[in-house]
Amino acid sequence: MTSTPDSSRSSWVSRNGVTLLTVACLAGYGAFVEWQWGWSKLFAQWLEIGLWPVAVALMSLTATYFVRSWRIHDYFPSETAGRFLRLFRVTQVHNLLNIMLPFRAGETSFPLLMRSEFGIPLARATSALFVMRLLDLHALCAAAGVGVVINAGGTWPYGLGWIVFLVCPLAFYALKAPILARLRGHVPERLERIVEEIEAGIPADRGAFVRAWAFTVLNWTVKVLVLAWVLALMGVLPLGACFGGALGGELSSVLPLHAPGGVGTYPAGIAAGAIAFGAAGKGEALASLGQAAVNTHLLIIASAFTGTALSVLLSSRRRS
Repeated sequence: MTSTPDSSRSSWVSRNGVTLLTVACLAGYGAFVEWQWGWSKLFAQWLEIGLWPVAVALMSLTATYFVRSWRIHDYFPSETAGRFLRLFRVTQVHNLLNIMLPFRAGETSFPLLMRSEFGIPLARATSALFVMRLLDLHALCAAAGVGVVINAGGTWPYGLGWIVFLVCPLAFYALKAPILARLRGHVPERLERIVEEIEAGIPADRGAFVRAWAFTVLNWTVKVLVLAWVLALMGVLPLGACFGGALGGELSSVLPLHAPGGVGTYPAGIAAGAIAFGAAGKGEALASLGQAAVNTHLLIIASAFTGTALSVLLSSRRRS
Protein backbone atom coordinates (compact mmCIF):
# COMPACT_ATOMS: atom_id res chain seq x y z
CA MET A 1 0.00 0.00 0.00
CA THR A 2 1.50 3.33 -1.12
CA SER A 3 0.82 6.69 0.44
CA THR A 4 -0.72 9.46 -1.62
CA PRO A 5 1.17 12.73 -2.27
CA ASP A 6 -1.31 14.60 -0.05
CA SER A 7 -0.77 12.25 2.90
CA SER A 8 3.02 12.41 2.47
CA ARG A 9 2.87 16.20 2.38
CA SER A 10 0.68 16.27 5.48
CA SER A 11 3.04 13.92 7.29
CA TRP A 12 6.05 16.10 6.38
CA VAL A 13 4.27 19.22 7.66
CA SER A 14 3.36 17.53 10.96
CA ARG A 15 6.95 16.34 11.47
CA ASN A 16 8.42 19.75 10.74
CA GLY A 17 5.68 21.91 12.23
CA VAL A 18 7.86 23.49 14.93
CA THR A 19 10.61 24.30 12.41
CA LEU A 20 8.11 25.83 10.00
CA LEU A 21 6.56 27.90 12.80
CA THR A 22 10.00 29.13 13.87
CA VAL A 23 10.99 30.10 10.31
CA ALA A 24 7.65 31.84 9.73
CA CYS A 25 7.96 33.83 12.98
CA LEU A 26 11.54 34.85 12.21
CA ALA A 27 10.63 35.91 8.67
CA GLY A 28 7.61 37.87 9.86
CA TYR A 29 9.65 39.52 12.60
CA GLY A 30 12.39 40.45 10.14
CA ALA A 31 9.84 42.03 7.81
CA PHE A 32 8.24 43.95 10.68
CA VAL A 33 11.60 45.32 11.88
CA GLU A 34 12.46 46.43 8.34
CA TRP A 35 9.10 48.17 8.00
CA GLN A 36 9.19 49.81 11.45
CA TRP A 37 12.85 50.90 11.72
CA GLY A 38 14.93 49.40 8.94
CA TRP A 39 17.76 46.96 9.57
CA SER A 40 20.32 49.47 8.33
CA LYS A 41 19.24 51.90 11.07
CA LEU A 42 19.56 49.19 13.72
CA PHE A 43 23.04 48.20 12.58
CA ALA A 44 24.05 51.87 12.42
CA GLN A 45 23.28 52.13 16.14
CA TRP A 46 25.85 49.38 16.84
CA LEU A 47 28.43 51.32 14.82
CA GLU A 48 27.70 54.43 16.89
CA ILE A 49 28.31 52.50 20.12
CA GLY A 50 31.67 51.24 18.88
CA LEU A 51 33.46 47.91 18.61
CA TRP A 52 34.92 47.67 22.12
CA PRO A 53 31.70 48.17 24.12
CA VAL A 54 29.95 45.64 21.89
CA ALA A 55 32.82 43.16 22.29
CA VAL A 56 32.88 43.59 26.08
CA ALA A 57 29.10 43.10 26.29
CA LEU A 58 29.24 39.99 24.09
CA MET A 59 32.14 38.47 26.05
CA SER A 60 30.46 39.20 29.39
CA LEU A 61 27.22 37.55 28.32
CA THR A 62 29.15 34.56 26.97
CA ALA A 63 30.99 34.30 30.30
CA THR A 64 27.67 33.83 32.10
CA TYR A 65 27.24 30.56 30.20
CA PHE A 66 30.33 29.21 31.96
CA VAL A 67 28.74 30.18 35.30
CA ARG A 68 25.57 28.30 34.35
CA SER A 69 27.60 25.26 33.34
CA TRP A 70 29.51 25.31 36.62
CA ARG A 71 26.21 25.45 38.51
CA ILE A 72 25.13 22.25 36.76
CA HIS A 73 28.56 20.69 37.36
CA ASP A 74 28.16 21.44 41.07
CA TYR A 75 24.74 19.77 40.91
CA PHE A 76 26.15 16.57 39.40
CA PRO A 77 29.83 16.53 40.49
CA SER A 78 30.45 12.79 40.21
CA GLU A 79 28.71 12.36 36.85
CA THR A 80 30.41 15.37 35.21
CA ALA A 81 33.86 15.12 36.85
CA GLY A 82 36.62 15.72 34.29
CA ARG A 83 34.08 16.43 31.54
CA PHE A 84 33.33 20.11 32.00
CA LEU A 85 33.80 20.96 28.31
CA ARG A 86 31.30 18.31 27.32
CA LEU A 87 28.89 19.70 29.92
CA PHE A 88 29.48 23.20 28.56
CA ARG A 89 28.53 21.99 25.07
CA VAL A 90 25.38 20.31 26.42
CA THR A 91 24.29 23.48 28.24
CA GLN A 92 24.90 25.61 25.14
CA VAL A 93 22.88 23.32 22.89
CA HIS A 94 20.10 23.37 25.48
CA ASN A 95 20.28 27.17 25.74
CA LEU A 96 20.16 27.65 21.97
CA LEU A 97 17.21 25.28 21.58
CA ASN A 98 15.46 27.07 24.43
CA ILE A 99 15.86 30.40 22.68
CA MET A 100 14.92 29.26 19.19
CA LEU A 101 11.99 26.90 19.92
CA PRO A 102 8.55 28.27 20.90
CA PHE A 103 6.82 27.95 24.28
CA ARG A 104 9.99 26.87 26.08
CA ALA A 105 9.93 23.57 24.16
CA GLY A 106 13.73 23.55 24.26
CA GLU A 107 13.61 22.79 27.99
CA THR A 108 12.81 19.16 27.18
CA SER A 109 16.26 18.80 25.62
CA PHE A 110 18.07 19.21 28.95
CA PRO A 111 17.07 15.93 30.65
CA LEU A 112 17.47 14.08 27.34
CA LEU A 113 20.97 15.46 26.78
CA MET A 114 22.02 14.82 30.38
CA ARG A 115 20.86 11.22 30.08
CA SER A 116 22.58 10.59 26.74
CA GLU A 117 25.85 12.33 27.66
CA PHE A 118 26.21 11.55 31.38
CA GLY A 119 23.76 8.73 32.10
CA ILE A 120 21.67 10.85 34.49
CA PRO A 121 18.08 9.53 34.81
CA LEU A 122 15.36 11.66 33.24
CA ALA A 123 13.48 12.22 36.51
CA ARG A 124 16.61 13.39 38.30
CA ALA A 125 17.69 15.78 35.52
CA THR A 126 14.14 17.13 35.20
CA SER A 127 13.95 17.72 38.95
CA ALA A 128 17.29 19.57 38.90
CA LEU A 129 16.16 21.72 35.97
CA PHE A 130 12.92 22.57 37.77
CA VAL A 131 14.79 23.69 40.90
CA MET A 132 17.25 25.76 38.84
CA ARG A 133 14.43 27.46 36.94
CA LEU A 134 12.71 28.33 40.22
CA LEU A 135 15.98 29.85 41.46
CA ASP A 136 16.31 31.78 38.18
CA LEU A 137 12.81 33.17 38.47
CA HIS A 138 13.30 34.02 42.14
CA ALA A 139 16.58 35.85 41.42
CA LEU A 140 14.94 37.93 38.70
CA CYS A 141 11.94 38.76 40.88
CA ALA A 142 14.26 39.70 43.75
CA ALA A 143 16.17 42.02 41.42
CA ALA A 144 12.89 43.58 40.29
CA GLY A 145 11.92 43.94 43.96
CA VAL A 146 14.89 46.25 44.51
CA GLY A 147 13.35 48.65 42.00
CA VAL A 148 9.97 48.40 43.71
CA VAL A 149 11.52 49.25 47.09
CA ILE A 150 13.40 52.21 45.60
CA ASN A 151 10.28 53.53 43.83
CA ALA A 152 8.39 53.23 47.12
CA GLY A 153 10.91 55.55 48.76
CA GLY A 154 12.66 52.80 50.69
CA THR A 155 9.90 52.58 53.32
CA TRP A 156 10.40 49.79 55.84
CA PRO A 157 7.31 47.66 54.98
CA TYR A 158 8.54 47.29 51.41
CA GLY A 159 12.10 46.66 52.55
CA LEU A 160 10.98 44.04 55.05
CA GLY A 161 8.82 42.34 52.44
CA TRP A 162 11.77 42.21 50.06
CA ILE A 163 14.03 40.63 52.72
CA VAL A 164 11.39 37.99 53.49
CA PHE A 165 11.06 37.22 49.79
CA LEU A 166 14.84 37.04 49.43
CA VAL A 167 15.20 34.27 52.03
CA CYS A 168 12.19 32.29 50.81
CA PRO A 169 14.33 29.66 49.02
CA LEU A 170 15.93 28.63 52.32
CA ALA A 171 12.49 28.19 53.89
CA PHE A 172 11.29 26.07 50.98
CA TYR A 173 14.45 23.98 51.13
CA ALA A 174 13.81 23.31 54.82
CA LEU A 175 10.42 21.85 53.83
CA LYS A 176 12.02 19.42 51.37
CA ALA A 177 12.27 16.47 53.78
CA PRO A 178 8.66 16.51 55.10
CA ILE A 179 7.22 17.00 51.61
CA LEU A 180 9.19 14.08 50.16
CA ALA A 181 8.37 11.92 53.18
CA ARG A 182 4.67 12.57 52.63
CA LEU A 183 5.04 11.71 48.94
CA ARG A 184 6.68 8.40 49.75
CA GLY A 185 3.81 7.48 52.00
CA HIS A 186 1.14 8.16 49.38
CA VAL A 187 2.55 7.16 45.97
CA PRO A 188 2.22 3.60 44.65
CA GLU A 189 5.23 1.36 45.16
CA ARG A 190 6.10 1.40 41.45
CA LEU A 191 6.47 5.21 41.59
CA GLU A 192 8.78 5.29 44.60
CA ARG A 193 11.80 5.09 42.29
CA ILE A 194 10.68 8.31 40.59
CA VAL A 195 10.35 10.05 43.96
CA GLU A 196 13.90 8.94 44.79
CA GLU A 197 15.18 10.42 41.51
CA ILE A 198 13.33 13.67 42.18
CA GLU A 199 14.97 13.87 45.59
CA ALA A 200 18.36 13.17 43.97
CA GLY A 201 17.77 16.14 41.65
CA ILE A 202 17.48 18.50 44.63
CA PRO A 203 20.72 19.62 46.35
CA ALA A 204 21.58 17.08 49.03
CA ASP A 205 22.55 19.57 51.74
CA ARG A 206 22.11 23.23 52.56
CA GLY A 207 25.66 24.05 51.45
CA ALA A 208 25.01 22.69 47.96
CA PHE A 209 21.73 24.59 47.81
CA VAL A 210 23.39 27.85 48.87
CA ARG A 211 26.09 27.34 46.21
CA ALA A 212 23.41 26.82 43.56
CA TRP A 213 21.73 30.03 44.73
CA ALA A 214 25.07 31.90 44.69
CA PHE A 215 25.81 30.80 41.11
CA THR A 216 22.30 31.87 40.15
CA VAL A 217 22.73 35.32 41.69
CA LEU A 218 26.14 35.78 40.04
CA ASN A 219 24.79 34.75 36.64
CA TRP A 220 21.79 37.06 36.71
CA THR A 221 23.65 39.97 38.30
CA VAL A 222 26.21 40.01 35.49
CA LYS A 223 23.58 39.52 32.79
CA VAL A 224 21.23 42.24 34.05
CA LEU A 225 24.10 44.70 34.56
CA VAL A 226 25.40 44.10 31.02
CA LEU A 227 21.98 44.43 29.42
CA ALA A 228 21.21 47.58 31.42
CA TRP A 229 24.56 49.04 30.34
CA VAL A 230 23.81 48.27 26.68
CA LEU A 231 20.38 49.88 26.92
CA ALA A 232 21.97 52.97 28.49
CA LEU A 233 24.48 53.14 25.63
CA MET A 234 21.53 53.11 23.24
CA GLY A 235 19.99 56.15 24.88
CA VAL A 236 17.36 54.62 27.16
CA LEU A 237 16.60 56.99 30.05
CA PRO A 238 16.51 57.17 33.04
CA LEU A 239 19.04 54.67 34.35
CA GLY A 240 16.37 52.86 36.37
CA ALA A 241 14.50 52.21 33.12
CA CYS A 242 17.58 50.45 31.75
CA PHE A 243 17.50 47.99 34.66
CA GLY A 244 13.74 47.64 34.29
CA GLY A 245 14.16 46.86 30.60
CA ALA A 246 16.84 44.25 31.29
CA LEU A 247 14.65 42.58 33.91
CA GLY A 248 11.56 42.71 31.69
CA GLY A 249 13.33 41.05 28.79
CA GLU A 250 14.76 38.27 30.93
CA LEU A 251 11.45 37.68 32.74
CA SER A 252 9.79 37.22 29.35
CA SER A 253 12.39 34.59 28.49
CA VAL A 254 11.75 32.39 31.54
CA LEU A 255 7.95 32.41 31.22
CA PRO A 256 6.08 29.80 29.13
CA LEU A 257 4.76 32.39 26.64
CA HIS A 258 7.93 32.50 24.56
CA ALA A 259 7.94 33.05 20.79
CA PRO A 260 10.48 31.25 18.56
CA GLY A 261 13.80 33.00 19.04
CA GLY A 262 12.07 35.31 21.51
CA VAL A 263 11.01 37.44 18.53
CA GLY A 264 8.51 40.01 19.66
CA THR A 265 8.17 38.71 23.22
CA TYR A 266 11.70 39.58 24.39
CA PRO A 267 11.78 43.16 23.00
CA ALA A 268 8.22 43.67 24.28
CA GLY A 269 9.40 42.57 27.72
CA ILE A 270 12.26 45.07 27.57
CA ALA A 271 9.94 47.90 26.54
CA ALA A 272 7.35 47.04 29.21
CA GLY A 273 10.00 46.81 31.93
CA ALA A 274 11.63 50.08 30.91
CA ILE A 275 8.31 51.94 30.83
CA ALA A 276 7.37 50.49 34.23
CA PHE A 277 10.60 51.94 35.63
CA GLY A 278 10.18 55.43 34.19
CA ALA A 279 10.96 55.42 30.46
CA ALA A 280 8.73 57.51 28.20
CA GLY A 281 6.11 55.37 26.49
CA LYS A 282 4.82 57.61 23.71
CA GLY A 283 5.83 59.01 20.36
CA GLU A 284 9.43 59.19 19.26
CA ALA A 285 10.72 58.07 22.68
CA LEU A 286 8.75 54.81 22.39
CA ALA A 287 10.10 54.22 18.87
CA SER A 288 13.65 54.77 20.13
CA LEU A 289 13.02 52.41 23.05
CA GLY A 290 11.68 49.77 20.66
CA GLN A 291 14.78 50.07 18.51
CA ALA A 292 17.04 49.64 21.54
CA ALA A 293 14.97 46.64 22.67
CA VAL A 294 15.33 44.90 19.31
CA ASN A 295 19.08 45.54 19.24
CA THR A 296 19.49 44.22 22.79
CA HIS A 297 17.57 41.11 21.79
CA LEU A 298 19.92 40.66 18.83
CA LEU A 299 22.84 40.81 21.27
CA ILE A 300 21.26 38.00 23.33
CA ILE A 301 20.86 35.83 20.22
CA ALA A 302 24.42 36.61 19.12
CA SER A 303 25.77 35.60 22.54
CA ALA A 304 23.83 32.30 22.38
CA PHE A 305 25.33 31.45 18.99
CA THR A 306 28.77 32.58 20.18
CA GLY A 307 28.54 30.36 23.26
CA THR A 308 27.41 27.38 21.18
CA ALA A 309 30.18 27.86 18.62
CA LEU A 310 32.75 28.22 21.41
CA SER A 311 31.53 25.05 23.12
CA VAL A 312 31.79 23.05 19.88
CA LEU A 313 35.27 24.46 19.21
CA LEU A 314 36.55 23.68 22.72
CA SER A 315 35.05 20.18 22.68
CA SER A 316 36.59 19.36 19.30
CA ARG A 317 40.02 20.62 20.38
CA ARG A 318 39.82 18.55 23.57
CA ARG A 319 39.05 15.39 21.56
CA SER A 320 41.90 16.05 19.14
